[in-house]
Amino acid sequence: MSGSAHSTVLSGARVVLPTGTVAGGRVIVERDRIAGSAPEGAGIVDVSGHWIVPGFVDMHNHGGGGASFTSGTPEEVLRGVRTHREHGTTTLVASTVTGDLDELARRAALLAELTQQGEIAGVHFEGPFINPCRKGAHKADLLRDPDPAEVRKLVDAAHGTARMFTLATELPGGLDSVRLLAEHGVIAAIGHTDSTYDQTRQAIDAGATVATHLYNAMPGLEHRAPGPIAALLEDERVTVELINDGTHLHPAMLELAFRHAGAHRVALITDAMDAAGFGDGTYHLGPLEVEVKDGVARLVEGGSIAGSTLTLDTAFKRSVTVDRLPVESVVQAISANPAKLLGLYGEVGSLEPGKYADLVVLDAAFDLKGVMRRGEWIVNPLS
Repeated sequence: MSGSAHSTVLSGARVVLPTGTVAGGRVIVERDRIAGSAPEGAGIVDVSGHWIVPGFVDMHNHGGGGASFTSGTPEEVLRGVRTHREHGTTTLVASTVTGDLDELARRAALLAELTQQGEIAGVHFEGPFINPCRKGAHKADLLRDPDPAEVRKLVDAAHGTARMFTLATELPGGLDSVRLLAEHGVIAAIGHTDSTYDQTRQAIDAGATVATHLYNAMPGLEHRAPGPIAALLEDERVTVELINDGTHLHPAMLELAFRHAGAHRVALITDAMDAAGFGDGTYHLGPLEVEVKDGVARLVEGGSIAGSTLTLDTAFKRSVTVDRLPVESVVQAISANPAKLLGLYGEVGSLEPGKYADLVVLDAAFDLKGVMRRGEWIVNPLS
């Protein structure tokens, strides 16, 4: 089968459902949706010996395929989106980086159009309201304290498509900005922060619900100064993002997050930049030059890690084969949890009748073999 089909049955695989894994299961696709029963004459695709899992949902992604979501044309953004789709990400939020406010507003308007066309799932603003001492790959002279009026300007520029805003909530105006975002239905995420434990708790109480790439760009755990990590891990209201590429996190820290927060509070993300799915070389992340060597992206000036070159199929395989996490837990973290956070779980994030036919076919070694988005093969497992 290629392209979109009216009715297809994928049979024989281990199918991961919200209720558990069904061996020898099947997924029925009618047009762009998952169906509860198959009509006569439905085509059969035998995927015995494989896994079928929901399409991946990436809520933090700056680009891929040599294209940047932070500065590229609409055509370039779509090239990056297609690259990630080929690696199983059927739902993607495009992330910005720190820049001039007017330029960020223009970028939000461009990404809003692509959201309205159904190509991406919204906009994530990362910066400029972050802490200079935890800036990572953000341009220092463009950083500023959170100002609710300026936060509102960017949210408005996204025309209802703003999904998430990363802030250093300990800075002046931080808590008021969190409250404003919560009032407007935008996820307030704590990140690039030098917050204390108590300050982090105050931000959560004000409405922050996500930890932007937990552990990275924030103080580490200290026995007398637990900092933001302890507060974010312990609070049931918070989902923690993790970049599982083998560079950003030691496996023990990944295990700590899954064990302490639980799989229901983890979102696996890429934090990808242009080089994801493309290769080593010199790139730009916003206004900053980045050198990618052996798949690791670092700023040319200063050497800070500058996003990742990760794709979510690689994160999935690593989580199962290296970190030995249960497949069902990884599916929660890579599909269901981000879909729920983004308010999209009624349409994507699990293999249930009525939802979009967004799915990934993996072989027994957890290598990607097929990707379907809205009933259409992006990667055909039979080709």
